[in-house]
Amino acid sequence: MAIEFVQTTPHDIRYFPEVGEPVAGMTEKDITDVAEVFNTPLVGTYNWDYDSADGRIRKLYQLGKELNWNQEKDLDWSRTYPHSEPPTDPGFNPFVGYGPFEALSDEEKLRFGWHNQAWTLSQFLHGEQGALLVASQLASCAPTFDAKLYAASQTFDEARHVETFNRYLQEKVGILYPVNPHLKVLLDKILSDSHWDLKFIGMQIIIEGLALAAFNTMKMVSLDPLLKDLIHLVIRDEARHVTFGVNYLEYIVKQLSPEEIEERAQFAYEACVVMRERLIATEVFEEFGWDVAAARQRVLDAAVMEYFRKFLFSRIIPNLARIGLLTDSVRPKFEALGILEYENAVSDGDIDWAELSKPLYAA
Repeated sequence: MAIEFVQTTPHDIRYFPEVGEPVAGMTEKDITDVAEVFNTPLVGTYNWDYDSADGRIRKLYQLGKELNWNQEKDLDWSRTYPHSEPPTDPGFNPFVGYGPFEALSDEEKLRFGWHNQAWTLSQFLHGEQGALLVASQLASCAPTFDAKLYAASQTFDEARHVETFNRYLQEKVGILYPVNPHLKVLLDKILSDSHWDLKFIGMQIIIEGLALAAFNTMKMVSLDPLLKDLIHLVIRDEARHVTFGVNYLEYIVKQLSPEEIEERAQFAYEACVVMRERLIATEVFEEFGWDVAAARQRVLDAAVMEYFRKFLFSRIIPNLARIGLLTDSVRPKFEALGILEYENAVSDGDIDWAELSKPLYAA
């Protein structure tokens, strides 16, 4: 196995062997790992008193241990959804009636559907790798003992998510898209920033909040029972992660100066703007030779995207308000985005212990 270090993110679509068939003759010598280097001025901390100062964080850590799952044992991988069928409910396809899509043959429409699905799941995979890297940083730089324990447990959660999405893409879809540039920019910012609390804000509030909305949307529209089961397990983990972030940051932000709070509030706003573009598959539009700007607008105007945005920001905005980052300077900016209406919705800081404690497959 060789390791190739690169300075820029690869842009090629990867295709895997026919779904369900092994790679004939592949050995370790045939595999090349592509690694992109990033630098970070991370400052770590020891914690020498080992005290549990917040029972909520410790309880979330305990739940993480109790609700661990194993993709090899808890998912039935013998199921394979046929590629002769659309992967998602056609009723949620924003391109029905759209000229370039309607001009495709039935075979090409089906191919488009699978490429669109592959793109979305690929962004899930890349985002989970980013979450894995950030969580591992937080285990080093979080100053309190409970937060270190939870960040370590989240690191394992994220590793499991990366493993599982990767397996599904390779074995069941057969197509892997590169990371979306908007997602990559935000991950780079979070990973390379020297402020540990900004990493918490970017990952636990923005990216994990987005992930919950995206996963719930995918669970709603997917037609593959295996994928629905997979996402169900991932959602259980992500709900704990967001709850941890809100409860911990609510305390941490209060320790910051007014200038530092404004800096974090501005970052949160900019991250929200970037992530609005996160689930628009411009690379798929390019692959099919479409006008990217026109197709992008079609998605933005679609009912399913309106549902997604509502689900996303109805969680993120009250969470930002709860931790103290919906400041007077950024409120007009969120108002201009049309999402300030969610300010008074229920935040993830109000912990529903009964919901979080349910067995993995509770209805």
